[in-house]
Amino acid sequence: MKIRVEGLSEKPLILSAQEPVSGYTALLEAQENGECVFLEPLQLDIRAEKEFDHVRVHGRVGTRARFTCSRCLAEFETDVVSEFTVFYSKATEIALEEEVALTEEDLVSAPFDGDSIDFTREIEEQVLMEIPIKPLCREECRGLCATCGADLNAGDCGCNRAGTGFTFSALKNFTVKH
Repeated sequence: MKIRVEGLSEKPLILSAQEPVSGYTALLEAQENGECVFLEPLQLDIRAEKEFDHVRVHGRVGTRARFTCSRCLAEFETDVVSEFTVFYSKATEIALEEEVALTEEDLVSAPFDGDSIDFTREIEEQVLMEIPIKPLCREECRGLCATCGADLNAGDCGCNRAGTGFTFSALKNFTVKH
């Protein structure tokens, strides 16, 4: 998605669109790597307005995706939604130093070249940041039994799990004498 900067006047530009995930390379890579499966197109709501020497863009991107729970391996679907604000400024050449201290403004700003701003990278980043590293079907997911592999969400399997699965189980009987 792109907007022309010259087209921005005193009034903000408000855009709403649906775009296929296939137009976003980084999202396709995440899908091919098995991180998730996108089930719906991206819903984009963008508000862009010119402010002094920069363009403020406030946006919301959302879609629905299918994940595999990292504890019980069940598939589940959930909404992936992110809101963001980015300040775009004309790209300028900066002499690179060995070390540069970033300000808070630097963390929410991005350069643009030419007479248009392309939101593709920002949209990809926002969606990717909302994809969980360890997806959970629900917070209280009990996972799989380390002994027999049964889904503990369906009920107790009857295995004796008292001494298995804990990294520090060797310290169970450890006592400190004063």
